[in-house]
Amino acid sequence: MPSLHIVNNKLYRYLPLITRWGAFAIAIVSLLLLNSLEWSKALVWSGLLVLSWITAVFILRKAIISYTLTSTHFHQQFDKGGWLLRWQDIAAIELCTYSQQGWRTPLPWIGIRLKDHSHFLNAICPRITTDILMSQRALLYLGFKQMKEENQEWESKEFEDVILDSSEYTDRSGVRYTGLKAMMANRMRYQRQFHGFDLFLSTSDLDRSGEEFVGLLRRYLAAAQPIEFK
Repeated sequence: MPSLHIVNNKLYRYLPLITRWGAFAIAIVSLLLLNSLEWSKALVWSGLLVLSWITAVFILRKAIISYTLTSTHFHQQFDKGGWLLRWQDIAAIELCTYSQQGWRTPLPWIGIRLKDHSHFLNAICPRITTDILMSQRALLYLGFKQMKEENQEWESKEFEDVILDSSEYTDRSGVRYTGLKAMMANRMRYQRQFHGFDLFLSTSDLDRSGEEFVGLLRRYLAAAQPIEFK
């Protein structure tokens, strides 16, 4: 399969242009303000313009999420970093659903079930780990609530015990994880119990429907070529 790069926001192509022309426009407006207002007022208005421009660029950059699909890997990239998965470590990719009174309700998340967590845990950086832990709290709570209602063993558990669980985690090969990596590993373990998956993609971060994206990922997964990290 050919490598494919997908971006959720079409404005990313114009971001350098927006940045340059925005700075140029602010410089021109600031000069006009200096010529028409008192210098103190002109500086205040110019400062507000600069602050608004910086905020707009920051928000636009933060909203851009990209995905790279190759014959061996799947990569999600944010403004501050990203995470990487080998296709050979993925067992299944499906749209998430929630069971309520016997009915399956679709959730705005795509679930990824892994065969092995170790490569992911070893490669992900602390900043992205923190973002994942924070952004998926609502999904975790939904699963916890359902598990507590359906399983008597969970009646005495509190949500804080699950969301803040940083107890040492040992993978199948005997590697031990502590701290933030252990919290991520335990979070994946709980999500597997609640929803059947380890990692999740929000459908709001895509450039197409969840069904279309799942179909695309499955095609790459089926055609994947194995690779070993050295």
